[in-house]
Amino acid sequence: MAKCDVAIIGAGPYGLSATAHLRTVKGLDVHTFGEPMSFWERNMPKGMLLRSGWAASQIADPNQSLTMEAYQAASRTHFSSPVPLDHFVEYGHWYQRQSVPGLDSRKIARVESDSKGFRLMLQDGETVLAGRLVVAAGIGSFTWRPPEFASLPCSLASHTSEHRELRRFAGKQVLVIGSGQSALESAALLHESGTEVEIVARARQIRWLGGLVSRTMQHGLGTISKLLYAPTDVGPAGISQVVARPDFVRRMPRSIQDWLRNRSIRPAGAGWLAARLQNVPINLGRSIVSAAPVGERIRVQLNDGSERTIDHVLLGTGYRVDVSKYDFLAPKLAQSISRFQGYPRLRGGFESSIPRLHFLGAPAIWSFGPLMQFVVGTHYSSRALLRCVAGKAAGDRVRVGEPLVAELG
Repeated sequence: MAKCDVAIIGAGPYGLSATAHLRTVKGLDVHTFGEPMSFWERNMPKGMLLRSGWAASQIADPNQSLTMEAYQAASRTHFSSPVPLDHFVEYGHWYQRQSVPGLDSRKIARVESDSKGFRLMLQDGETVLAGRLVVAAGIGSFTWRPPEFASLPCSLASHTSEHRELRRFAGKQVLVIGSGQSALESAALLHESGTEVEIVARARQIRWLGGLVSRTMQHGLGTISKLLYAPTDVGPAGISQVVARPDFVRRMPRSIQDWLRNRSIRPAGAGWLAARLQNVPINLGRSIVSAAPVGERIRVQLNDGSERTIDHVLLGTGYRVDVSKYDFLAPKLAQSISRFQGYPRLRGGFESSIPRLHFLGAPAIWSFGPLMQFVVGTHYSSRALLRCVAGKAAGDRVRVGEPLVAELG
């Protein structure tokens, strides 16, 4: 049976960054499983642009040398802004080649707790015993499909994450549900590919981020803007600086944490999408009350009594974290994790109620705040994990410079 000190499941930004940091510890055997950037590469649409700004889209590394600027220089490419998805994926692959060689792409079939740590059973039959387990498996298991569409086939109603290529809907009628970035950008891409598209959202208004009004206000504030907006690019004025300090956020009263989260990650779209949606009908304050197949099409009824018969419904309804939905976690292990509404309760170092079991990324939002939903959260999570695993001295040796994310103590 193979053994390692730390096993990491996941090779997206959080898994890659965590691996790069832990491998700085001399003598620590770190084994990472996953296909690099697979969710970004397979479950996000071609033509997508990153909503986050340039600084907030960098994957943290111990020496601050694996930046997008460094990748551009090494590959002789140039990134536009907003950053195209395909360029970000290429950057992630380059980051992996530079800092996480020897990545194990085999699938994890099952993880069970063991008296010596965790037993990982691979789909090829091999078993690996890890003294510590870091789950950085992303959000693919958490797609939210409203109950009105639960019984419908994917040919009639599907989630935005199920499509890499939206041009397949060219010439068809598609109803997009939602008012967040995935719904709005999918609608724009559908419209631009020749699809007759309409948006339906419960929200009373679309929240635009970084639009003309927002940019004008920030420019008018001058140097004061830096006091109100952190470079992490998460949250509105003032709140942005608070949520940029996850170690501070986690020590706040629960009610304040919940308020910060709700104010920072409400459904919203990048301001540059507004112009692309000028000719797309948007029905606000509306919801679907029923949906049923009609031959090869689908009929939906809205809460205003109106009906639509269209070719497809695209669900931009986001994700709902529930770590028990990670299919590789043995049921007994998953049920042993202390959770709140699906989120694991995490202490310092992103450690769960089960010793030496850690969760990174979106599952950490409830404990460490909204920053963990975005790539920029790697700057805090990887260093905090390193300090937990190898001690404070090791964490302090990691080069920080002017960090995007602040850490207390």
